[in-house]
Amino acid sequence: MALTASVQRLAVLSFHTSPLVQPGMGDSGGMNVYVRELVASLAQAGVDCTVYTRAWAPGLPEVVDIEPGFRVVHVPAGPHDLPKEELHSVVEEFTDGVLAHLVDHPVDAVHANYWLSGVAGHRIKHTLGLPLVVTFHTLGRVKSAGGDPEPGHRIEAEASVIGCADAILANTEAEVDELVRFYDADPARIEIVPPGVDHAFFSPGERHGARAALGLDDEHPVVLFVGRIQPLKGLDVSVRALAGLERDDTVLLAVGGTSGPAGEAHLADVVEEARDLGVLDRVRFVDAQPHHLLSTYYRAADVVHVPSRSESFGLVALEAAACGTPVVATAVGGLQTLVEHRRSGFLVESRDPSCWASVTDRILADPVLAERLAAGGVGVARDYTWSTTAGRLRRVYADLAVRALVECAAA
Repeated sequence: MALTASVQRLAVLSFHTSPLVQPGMGDSGGMNVYVRELVASLAQAGVDCTVYTRAWAPGLPEVVDIEPGFRVVHVPAGPHDLPKEELHSVVEEFTDGVLAHLVDHPVDAVHANYWLSGVAGHRIKHTLGLPLVVTFHTLGRVKSAGGDPEPGHRIEAEASVIGCADAILANTEAEVDELVRFYDADPARIEIVPPGVDHAFFSPGERHGARAALGLDDEHPVVLFVGRIQPLKGLDVSVRALAGLERDDTVLLAVGGTSGPAGEAHLADVVEEARDLGVLDRVRFVDAQPHHLLSTYYRAADVVHVPSRSESFGLVALEAAACGTPVVATAVGGLQTLVEHRRSGFLVESRDPSCWASVTDRILADPVLAERLAAGGVGVARDYTWSTTAGRLRRVYADLAVRALVECAAA
């Protein structure tokens, strides 16, 4: 489809975390990868993209040019060290800064990421009369239902944005169901646009070489956890499962940093529990790694655990599958789509560590099964590319360009 002038310039809002920050640190995670990779693909397809993010450290340049058609603008809004839980108090200041920049750098549409950016995008839509596209990444009511309570002001804001967004992007059918069930979203305005994976980095590789690069030997099975260390991501489940494995020489690699106010406390609890279970010497904590280097960890592992309480998509599961590593994941959210049960890994309905240990044992004890799951994962991941994601999104933008804007339910 040929681009029209109405979809050539895009403002991407990533208020609470920058695509320039390494995933796995603080509040940085899959959303950072999503924004960076998607915007790069859109830029390469001819859409001029400006990503607006809050200035998160002193001395940052106002504008960082990443590549032709892809730039990041740092917008001052509140103290640099403001905790994520207080960021909602400076959304208006951030929005003022974005609007000021847009005066001299007009765009044709706004794409907001996460609920905080959605609040900013909502106001920008009404101020400038622009189409608003929103990707929520996580939903407050879904997280609360999974055991991670979210504040009422977040849930109210999400409901307001959902009522006014011209297009709401969902990663999977499961997220569509959540949007409709928890927020009464209009299905006609929900578009399924799955993220992708960079197959240039995430592809099958030789396990021995990957382990050698990480200082691991070939004698011990390796289970891998990649993600921020916080209760939501469930590292404690993997530690308890490790203690129940038949192979008592299995090593658990935990790659990622602490996140949120509960992160440090959760890490301390995980360490204490590992010590009490007698497996602390087999748990190796690794700092968050540059995104492209994670492929080495995936290739080195026998199994990847994704024990999240809730997950709108689950890039870790997709990247692991692309590298040919079997995945064991919680049967929630987008993981139910990414992990094809018994083809690319196993979905576990329970958070009972004995269930996770049992499934992991099956994979470790059966090389034929492991090889079949690895091949299945590569096949599943092959359908997910960032260029495909960008192409689908361009069609969404083009469709919005000829439609009347949704009238705000709160107006």
